[in-house]
Amino acid sequence: MFFKDKKILVIGGTGTIGRSIVQTLLKDSPDVVRVFSRDEHKQHELQNQLGKRKDVRYFIGDVRDYDRVHTAMQGVDYVFHLAAMKHVPSCEYNPYEAVLTNIHGTNNVVRAALAQSVKKVVFTSTDKAISPTNAYGATKLTAERLFTSAEYSKGEGQTIFASVRFGNVMGSRGSVIPLFKNQILEHGKITVTDSSMTRFMMTLDQATKLTIQALQEAQGGEVFVLKMPIVLLRDLAELVIQETCRHHNLNPEDIVMEEIGLRPGEKMYEELMTHEESLTAWEMPDMYVIPYFLRKDVSYKNARKASTGTYSSSGLTPITSQDLYELLKNQRLI
Repeated sequence: MFFKDKKILVIGGTGTIGRSIVQTLLKDSPDVVRVFSRDEHKQHELQNQLGKRKDVRYFIGDVRDYDRVHTAMQGVDYVFHLAAMKHVPSCEYNPYEAVLTNIHGTNNVVRAALAQSVKKVVFTSTDKAISPTNAYGATKLTAERLFTSAEYSKGEGQTIFASVRFGNVMGSRGSVIPLFKNQILEHGKITVTDSSMTRFMMTLDQATKLTIQALQEAQGGEVFVLKMPIVLLRDLAELVIQETCRHHNLNPEDIVMEEIGLRPGEKMYEELMTHEESLTAWEMPDMYVIPYFLRKDVSYKNARKASTGTYSSSGLTPITSQDLYELLKNQRLI
């Protein structure tokens, strides 16, 4: 009962992962969970979903607004920072907006956490932050560095800062599986950038568990990386076509898969850990821990030194179509 009687702030708490984290935290009997987001409609939906509760509070606000973030953190023990501009094309065509949310907003979180003497803060990053080729990845990498540098330069502040790197969360808002389904039903075809593209995929339950575990395990300045399956885009597209057609009595032979080429800033594969990071990383059964500021007194349960090498979706074998089917079926995504 790590969070029992604690006060917790979830910034970006009405997104897919945010809602899941809120619901998971409530099982631990916290004193209060504060849900912070700028989307009034989604907050209203979450209120309807959770019902009337004394242990949940709703804060309308933008992470770009330091005063509002500072107020929301008053008396808080733990903070989950999930708010971001995350769609690659949106960030690519509106890069300064991405800077304001992903960098300036994250800096506001760091400053407010130190000012309010929060115990721990965890930030959710992305595989696109590694060797970034787009504005989204670059802003997330900079936000990561804000967290690690905060740990280094906090002086007498007691706040512990850590980050966690995600792959693609299956079924989350804006993810490719719901998009494919809609394209099949509305247009009789799906569009893919390149069918030989590979991606790290994780379930919502995995993303939730990793983020909470990272906060619990954090000792200061680390980046936590989940070990997750690699999916070939062609396999995913073909599976969604087969299952969607089966459920809606359509002929899969009538569905066209159209390749449209990479979008601006998009990569054929993703990375979660560089070779240089692996030199100092620890390996646990289900994740890696990259400690940016080495201290001799730091150790992690069931951890050993990681093997050196890049953790990339291009260097490992994708899961089989059958394993992918089982994964999506278990998550009720097909």
